Amino acid sequence: MSNRPEITMMLSISTEMYINPHGDPRIYWAKEVTFDYATSNAVRVDYMKFKPVNNTVSGIEKGDFYCYEVKSSVEDFRSKNGHNFIGDFNYYVMPEDVYEKVKDEIPYKVGVLVPEKKNYRGEWYDLKSVKKSARKDRERPVSEMLLMMFRSAARERNDK
Repeated sequence: MSNRPEITMMLSISTEMYINPHGDPRIYWAKEVTFDYATSNAVRVDYMKFKPVNNTVSGIEKGDFYCYEVKSSVEDFRSKNGHNFIGDFNYYVMPEDVYEKVKDEIPYKVGVLVPEKKNYRGEWYDLKSVKKSARKDRERPVSEMLLMMFRSAARERNDK
C-alpha cells in the first residue's frame, strides 16, 4: 500500500472487522462519533464501541467505551487532528512501520493495534495489539456517550 487514502481505507475496514467480526447486532459501535457538535470544541472519534457489563440498568451504567483513532502515516499521527481519547480504553490503529517511528510519542494509557496478516475471509487485515490500553477515567456520562454513538449510527443507516 502506497498512498494514504488506500491505507486509511484498509485500516478502517480492518478496525470495523476487529470491532464486530461477524456483524453481531449485540455489539454496539459507531464510526465518526461527534461530541459537542456545532461548537468550536467539536470532537470526533473515528470509531467507538460500547460494551455493557450486562443489560440491566446498573450493567449499562458500568459498561466500558472503547475509542479507536486511525492513523495512516507519521504525518497523520503528528497532525493535531484525531487524538480524541474520551473512552475508558483508547487505541490508535496504524501500520506497524508508523508505530515504530512514533511509539515514544504515544501516551502511556493509549493502546496500539497494527495490521498483522490479511484475513482469510476478505480484503482486510487482522489487527494485533502491540501496546495495551490502560483504563482511563472518562469525563463524559454514559448517557451522553450512548446518545452520540446512537446519533452517528443512525446517520450511517440513513446514508445508505
